[in-house]
Parts: sequence; C-alpha cells; structure tokens
Amino acid sequence: MSASLQTVTSERGRRRVSMTPEVDFVRIRFAGDSGDGVQLTGTRLAAATARFGNDFATFPDYPAEIRAPAGTTYGVSAYSINIGQTEIRTAGDNPDVLVALNPAALKVNLKDVRESGLIIADEGAFTEKQLRKVGYATNPLDDGTLAKFRLLRLDISALTLKAVAEFGLSQPDALRCKNMWTLGLVLWMFGRGIEPIETWLRAKFGGQPDIMNANLAALRAGHRYGEVAELGEAVRRFDIPAAPSEPGTYRTVTGSETLAWGLYAGARLAGLDLFLGSYPITPASPMLHALARMKRHGVVTFQAEDEIAAVCAAIGASYGGALGVTTSSGPGIALKTEGIGLAISAELPLVVVNVQRGGPSTGLPTKTEQADLLQAVCGRNGDAQIPVIAAATPADCFACAIEAVRLAVTHMTPVMLLSDGYIANAAQPWKLPTAEMLSPFPVAFRTDPEGFHPFLRDPDTLARPWVRPGTPGLMHRIGGLEKDYDSGNISYDGPNHQRMTDARMGKLKRIAAAMPPQAIDQGEAEGDLAVVGWGSTYGAIRVAVGRARAQGKRVSHIHLRHLWPLPPNLGTLLKGFRKVLVPELNTGQLAMLLRAELLLEVTPHAKVQGQPFKVSELSAAIDANLE
Repeated sequence: MSASLQTVTSERGRRRVSMTPEVDFVRIRFAGDSGDGVQLTGTRLAAATARFGNDFATFPDYPAEIRAPAGTTYGVSAYSINIGQTEIRTAGDNPDVLVALNPAALKVNLKDVRESGLIIADEGAFTEKQLRKVGYATNPLDDGTLAKFRLLRLDISALTLKAVAEFGLSQPDALRCKNMWTLGLVLWMFGRGIEPIETWLRAKFGGQPDIMNANLAALRAGHRYGEVAELGEAVRRFDIPAAPSEPGTYRTVTGSETLAWGLYAGARLAGLDLFLGSYPITPASPMLHALARMKRHGVVTFQAEDEIAAVCAAIGASYGGALGVTTSSGPGIALKTEGIGLAISAELPLVVVNVQRGGPSTGLPTKTEQADLLQAVCGRNGDAQIPVIAAATPADCFACAIEAVRLAVTHMTPVMLLSDGYIANAAQPWKLPTAEMLSPFPVAFRTDPEGFHPFLRDPDTLARPWVRPGTPGLMHRIGGLEKDYDSGNISYDGPNHQRMTDARMGKLKRIAAAMPPQAIDQGEAEGDLAVVGWGSTYGAIRVAVGRARAQGKRVSHIHLRHLWPLPPNLGTLLKGFRKVLVPELNTGQLAMLLRAELLLEVTPHAKVQGQPFKVSELSAAIDANLE
C-alpha cells in the first residue's frame, strides 16, 4: 500500500475528522460464519465502491457445506475486496484490514493479514465455547497472538442488539443485522456515506418493514460509532480518491452475469433466439438464474432433470434453428460428453460453458481450479475435438461469450467456453459496450432445395448448411451415426469415415487460420522470460510481471484466449524468449499442450489448492526462472 504526502481533512458537524494519507489501494477481508451475511456485506461494499468511482477486484470464498456447524473453521465464509485509485487486478495477497466475526474466522484468515494490518474482532463472539471449538486454548485477543497487528476489539454483537432493540426481533434475527453494523463502520473508515446501502435495503426489504428498519438502524449505528467513538491509534482512516476512467457507463459485474449477457448478445448478433438447457450445479448455477431473468427478451431457459437431458435439449434447440447453450461445471461436463459428441457428429452449433471447480468427482465444489482444460480439448470419444476458449476476467466474459457464439455458428460446431469459480463469483467494474462496438455475424439458413444434401460444406469454414425443420424440399436426417460425405446417408465405409473425421477436424485448422495473431499483454516480443497464462490467472500474472518489469527484468506476459486450436504464431512468438513459464491452477495441462504442439521446453508452475495464485507466489516463480 503506497501513500502520497497529501492529507485530507473533512468537516462533519462541529467535529473535524482527520484522514490518513491518501493511499493507492487498500485490501479488506470480511470473515465469519456462513450465516453471518459476509458475502452480502462484501457485495454491498463493492457496489458502494463502484458508485464512488474506485477501481476494485473481489474474491468471494465460501464453504461447500450448505450450512456447516456454526463456529467451525470449515464453515468460515470470507469476502476479499481490493479498492484502489489505480488499476486493480486482484483481490490482494495480504489484507490490510480483516474483520473477524468469530474465532474461526480469525484462525482461518490470520496467516494472510499483513504485519501491522488492522484486525477488527467481534469480541462478543470470542466465548470460551467458541474458542474451544476451533482449538484455541486461550483467547487470542488477550494472549499476545495478535501483537504484530493493530487490534480493534468491539462487542459488535452487543452493539448490534442495542441498535435494533426497538424493533422487537428475536435475538437470532437481531444478530443477523451485525453485518450491516460492521459495514457501516467500514464505510466510515473510508469516508463513505451510507446512502447507497440505505437505498438498497429499502428496495430489498420493503415488504418486511421490521427487517428493513432493523438493518437500517444497524448500518447507521455502525457508521455513527466510527464518528463518535474514540477508537485510538489502532484505527487509521483511508482516503482513496476515485480512479481515472474512460468516459462511459459502468456497472459492477460478476463473471456469471457477463457470460449470460454475452451469450444473449452473441445470439442477437447472429440473428438467433437463445435457448439454455441446464441443470443446477455449483458454481455454474448463477448463469441459469441470470438468463432466466431475461425471459422478456425472448430467452428460453429449461432446467432439466439431469445433465444429459440439459445438453440434449440444447442440441434440439440448435437443430430447430435457435442457438443452443448448455452450462455446467466439470462433473456435469463429464455427463454431457456423449451429447457433445452428438452435436459434433450432427455438426450443429452449441455453446458449452464450463465454470470449473476443484475436483475430481464432486471435489471442492465452491473452490476454484483450472483442471478441465484437457477434458475440454480431448475429453470425448472418437477424435472429436472442438474449439476451446477461456475468459480472463469477469469483464472479459462478455467478449468471450460473443466469440464462442460466432465460432459455433460460423463453423457449425460445438464450442467449449471455460470460466471458473473465481471469475464466476468475483466482481469488477465494467464499461458497458455500445451497439456500435458490436459487429453482427448474421446466420444464413439454407432454403434452396436445388442440389441439397445435409453435408455440403462451405469451402472457407467447412460448415455444413443449417436448415430449419419444415423448410420445403429440405427434409433430411442427421444424428450420431456416421454419414456419407456426399449424401448424408448413414455409412459404415472406412475411407468415408476417414474423410468425415478429417472434415470435422479440419474445422479447427480453418478456425486457426482465421484467428488474429497472439498479442503480448505486457512487454516486448523477446526477452529472458515469457509468462504464459490463461483464464483467471490473468490478474495475478499481470501484476507480478508488471512488478518484475519495474525492476528492469526482461519479462513479458502472454495470455491466451484461444486455447484450442492454439494461435498459429504462438510457437514463433515463444521462441523469442530464453525461458517460458506457465502458471496454472492445475498440474500443468497447458504446459503439456504447448510441449506437444510446439515442441518447446516450457516450465509449469502448478497450484491445486482451491485458491487463486497470489502475486507473491508468481513473483517468486519469475525470480527463480530468471536465475
């Protein structure tokens, strides 16, 4: 956290409140039980931050259990947000402020807090029973455990109960308001008003006046407490001015939202209706929710009884002349495999969204991972490869979704679009595109029966004609059995199967040939080290490479959107570097593909802990590879 020499003083009534020196960024983490409203607190702070004009990045981290036993370490929910007046790309390695609402939250997150960082602890929750539950023999608020940190201990539970006493809520309901009390205090620490949160609470709980008024009272009480209490030297207020930004309309988005909007935009740019066939699964379900809310825009969503029904319904929609989309995570993608193969054999457009999570099997449902790359590229029977692209950030999901739609309808093929739990749930500011920024790629359905058969091919794309059922004179049959190249009839002929397989695989070569050259995100086209990433590693790599370059190191950052086929110029580009480092949240899957396809020696840097990379981890890896 860097600081300038500027100090800010503001007038609040008769009392003057001195702010700490202006800082470039500050990292905050809320942590507590999964029922403490931690995620809600974080998202509301993110929304208020966006309204103020700061840049920010978030990382929601919550347990897999629907309701873990209260006060246990495996039931801890956390939300990290990095707020800045400069470019922010990650939620930050080490929080400057940790709000710990119980002993379990402190125990799980203390290792990450930077030395001399501020810990705000709800001492009312640090009872003997709760301490014993997480293995504390003594109270860490008293025994010197937190000596290297600044500690603000408040009985937030008691202060919340006092603030909402007049509304007659039960004690459990009243304590659910302590997240708003905490949010009020944190907003005061950043010199922010509570009006945006008040507006949201009125809209959210307008039909439940007691709940609404209690939360409003708790929010105001927390903010007022910061104003009037003498909190001492432990609390330093932060002044973070708005970040410079291009003119335009911005909103706070998650990756799930922008993927949904991008799919809809892609369908409209192609002149198609959008159909989603999906089965609920963490962390992909929010996409189903987002698209279901777009019914009035003509989007049709179908929550199927299982993953197989979901993908087959989407294939049926594509056969009928709509854009079929199916969404899932790794386990569900495995179940959809035969259906995706059917779409490959029938040569129908289909967008398959895989929001990756930790595995194998049900694995770590709420934790992030990038371990489905090889599944996406090769995970089907019968040499059935498809294009694979990956989004890098929540904002990037919009353009990636449009690209997936364009590839699918241009080449009449399924396309796999990879996101992950980090991207899906994280939030960042996004500048809304204008209609002029989006280029249509309208679909032309075949209507002329003259010389028709279903596997005639466009010589440029190898796409077969797309015919809406019921078009006069164009009755045809497609399916999973192999077809004759020249007629579309079922064929078991060996040379014909070779020809059809070559045609389906040939679409990948056509896609690669039309692909824009791979660009360099940071740095020059040659040097000592190229750091090659994909997906959600983008932010951490960008910051780590930026720091290395600021130290004069000859390091460049290359980030891949198109993972299969690989960009044709990638091999030539990487030969300009002495070493190539590939950080991934898996055991080295992209590194394996690069070695096999480009015949280059690359160094994998693997992490499979359910957590994104820290910038410090990548900085250390960069230094190690420059020795």
